[in-house]
Amino acid sequence: MPYTNKILQYITEGEHVEQDFKFEISDSKKIARSLAAFANTQGGRLLVGVKDNGNISGVRSEEEFYMIEAAAHMYCKPPVPFQAKEWDVNGKTVLEIKIAKSDYKLHKAPDNDGKFKVYVRVNDQNLLANAIYINAQKQKKRPEGKAFLLSEPVKKLLDLLNNEETVTAGKFKRLAEINSRTANRILTDLVAMNIIRIHFTDKLTYYSLVPTSENDK
Repeated sequence: MPYTNKILQYITEGEHVEQDFKFEISDSKKIARSLAAFANTQGGRLLVGVKDNGNISGVRSEEEFYMIEAAAHMYCKPPVPFQAKEWDVNGKTVLEIKIAKSDYKLHKAPDNDGKFKVYVRVNDQNLLANAIYINAQKQKKRPEGKAFLLSEPVKKLLDLLNNEETVTAGKFKRLAEINSRTANRILTDLVAMNIIRIHFTDKLTYYSLVPTSENDK
């Protein structure tokens, strides 16, 4: 496949969980969120010099590459490795930044207040992860297993998810008549064990059962 056709194919896909467009890079701290979110989720690519609607504007300055380097190494903790490639499309340069899924640990990037937070990629957005997600990922990386206690609150949660498909942490806490700390611990354990799945939106976080066919993955 010709190189030009390949980059055009990427662009026609639009923005999604593994791809983001940037007209220009003007803020290393902000772009660090995209790099961290890709590394924390499924990996992906950043196409610089492409507008949100897919129109190619081209990279405006070599300085943009150095701003991405700063984002990856100075404003991501730990740093996010990436590969860079330039594409020429009708005389305009598109810079492809490719980020692999991280097998090391969760990466953080600064929020609007400069505080380093964990971001994840959801569809075409970078969203803040909550403590349940973060702690579950840490549990998954531990070599020792996790004992599963089928307590009464756990039974209520599984029954609820079997009947209603999704639930928020608040609803689970109320129906199980437990405090927030206990609810969060149970949700963390079950996410870490791949029994339930966490879903992020820009307004709320909710949970669903992982299909039986995926439990052993």
